Amino acid sequence: MKSSLNNGSKASDFELEQFLPYRLSLLSNTVSQGIAQIYQKNHQLSIPEWRIMAVLGRYPDLTASQLCERTVMDKVTVSRAVNSLLEKQYVQRIIDSTDRRKRPLRVTAKKGKALLDEVIPFALLYEEGLKNCLSADEWPQLNSLINKLFETATSLNSNHL
Repeated sequence: MKSSLNNGSKASDFELEQFLPYRLSLLSNTVSQGIAQIYQKNHQLSIPEWRIMAVLGRYPDLTASQLCERTVMDKVTVSRAVNSLLEKQYVQRIIDSTDRRKRPLRVTAKKGKALLDEVIPFALLYEEGLKNCLSADEWPQLNSLINKLFETATSLNSNHL
């Protein structure tokens, strides 16, 4: 489906409810809020804090800049979330022996790991609930389409439209 910027569309023809970026945003927010109910009540974590915990649980020793890249969150959001997680003792800063200027982050062995061990099963259960509405053929297809849209959006963003 190819289009051009000058395709004759008018503001009066714009249907927000059918606009793909808007629909994806609504879906993302709805899913994030559903999973957030699991960790906000018991652990007082924000959505950005949870995302950082999940990423560090999978990829330890990332710097704040690397977290920005992996989560596609801005520096201010990541900085605030990291500071809060440090304060709550869910993550810790590590001194890089090869470059002392680097300050990678890691989930703490006790409190941070316990949080992940408690929340991840519930997050996976929520994911399973979402997947259950899809047929066996639809899940791989959706996964492929999400990857395709992400790659295209990344390319469009780097080309600045």
